[in-house]
Amino acid sequence: MNGAALLAIASAFFLAGYFIYARFIEKKLGADPSRPTPAHTRRDGVDFVPAHPTVLFGHHFAAIAGAGPIIGPVLAAEFGWASVALWIVLGCVFIGAAHDMISLFLSVRHGGESIGTVIGTILGRPGKVLFLLFSWSALVLVVAEFTRQIAGTFVADPAIATASLLFIGEAILFGLCVNRWKMSVLVASLVFVPLMFAFVWIGNLFPLDLVKLFGLSPEATRTVWTLVLLVYCFFASTCPVWILLQPRDYLNAYLLYAMMGLGFLGVFVAHPALTTDAFAGFSAVGKSGATDLLFPFLFVTVACGACSGFHALVASGTSAKQLDNERGIRPIAYGGMLLEGVLAIIALIGVAGTYASQKDYVSAIQGMEPVQMFASTIAGFCVKFFTSIGLTAETGKRIAESFMLLSVSAFLMTTVDAGTRLARFSWQELSDSLPGDGALKKGVRNMYFGTLVVVLLAAGLLLGASSTSKQLWTIFASANQLLAALTLLAATLWFVKTRRPAWMTAVPMTFMLAVSSTALGMLFWKSFTAEKIDWVKGSATGFLLILAAILVIFAVRKGKPAPEEGGQS
Repeated sequence: MNGAALLAIASAFFLAGYFIYARFIEKKLGADPSRPTPAHTRRDGVDFVPAHPTVLFGHHFAAIAGAGPIIGPVLAAEFGWASVALWIVLGCVFIGAAHDMISLFLSVRHGGESIGTVIGTILGRPGKVLFLLFSWSALVLVVAEFTRQIAGTFVADPAIATASLLFIGEAILFGLCVNRWKMSVLVASLVFVPLMFAFVWIGNLFPLDLVKLFGLSPEATRTVWTLVLLVYCFFASTCPVWILLQPRDYLNAYLLYAMMGLGFLGVFVAHPALTTDAFAGFSAVGKSGATDLLFPFLFVTVACGACSGFHALVASGTSAKQLDNERGIRPIAYGGMLLEGVLAIIALIGVAGTYASQKDYVSAIQGMEPVQMFASTIAGFCVKFFTSIGLTAETGKRIAESFMLLSVSAFLMTTVDAGTRLARFSWQELSDSLPGDGALKKGVRNMYFGTLVVVLLAAGLLLGASSTSKQLWTIFASANQLLAALTLLAATLWFVKTRRPAWMTAVPMTFMLAVSSTALGMLFWKSFTAEKIDWVKGSATGFLLILAAILVIFAVRKGKPAPEEGGQS
């Protein structure tokens, strides 16, 4: 099959899902454009701030995307491109995008509270505490791991460090222009978006290479960048969203759109034939060299490319607090996930259309990181375009590859600071469960203290126990799918209680529970049956399985429809 044909078919299916299935969900939810959102009713100038729809879409998409829709499909290609493409398309339309849209709606209808608090209103205080504890732990891992990846990128390509720091300063200035000096978003965009692309060029002219500037070793340089990034995370989590989070994500989104546009163009110009296996069997060998089973690991590995529990934390953690009108729920949440699905398909076509055989792909993935493979393969597709405008093939590929890597770095930056803020929200909600109302509780709940705890724990994982961080990251994909399943579980109960059709969430919830629990069960078994027992991985997976079982038991006990619709429906 041709890669351009696959991309066209997938894009058409995504559009149909947006205009047909998403509109059906919107109608069943009862989205009301005349109803004030929490951004207005709870406006505080820090977290609850109405955002222009295009600004909020940029923030939401940049925050949810991360590197997941790139890394997941590239790794999952071990099972064959057709298997992965089918799951991305069906998973996005019927599970992932629906999950994101419903999560945002539920949060908006519950005063902009996190999905953990929403679960608390349905399953009670124990369910809320357990869910918040799990989501907070997962977010600490996200912050630590993505910070590690960004620091490594800054060491490997100092030009990206320069551009990234310039982006931050530009975002602050954009926020001031729009929110304090009342410049229109259109005018500000016409000024700052071209400037952002100019920073990419400036970064290549003046790379911030700490190894050359200060004579540091690469490892010491990585440590310095890790500390700088964690300090940035602290301030990004505690400053008002309008001055950094909103504008930075909005501007970076244009960089991400350009990357996707370049990838889209490259696929249609190159017309690559998909030469790896369409279906590699019910078990396959990938990056680890071990044999993986298609079920459940295809669905777990693709992760954010089809469905992600992290998206519920973003939707309910920051996006719900900035939503100006309920008519924006469908384009921001459902549309944002579909755009992520397009990126996942492009990443998949990159590897399936570059390597001559499945054997060549496996050999390549075992020697390269997925992000590097993505940048290299998509840049290869763009060579024909660059040569048509007068550049040499070598120069064109180098420019495209550098731009791809810089764009992925922007994905990671948005996820890191959004993840820190979300972890702070979870910490504060957990603090609300403490007894009493004295100075100790207020101190623990303080946003600066909560953020500091997250940053210090991430620093400990990166600088004091990096091996533990790497071990825990191997179960994050399964935990992420479990998070999605639990969110869908809460949504199903809400549908039942408000006498709405629950099949929209009940069916995908059942499937995601089966996928995540099976994956975690297999990881748990392997941890304690290996030649050397892996206590960290075994304990973590065991905790998650117990958590899932308790929450399902709560759900069965609470899952009775209300006498009539009411409350916060």
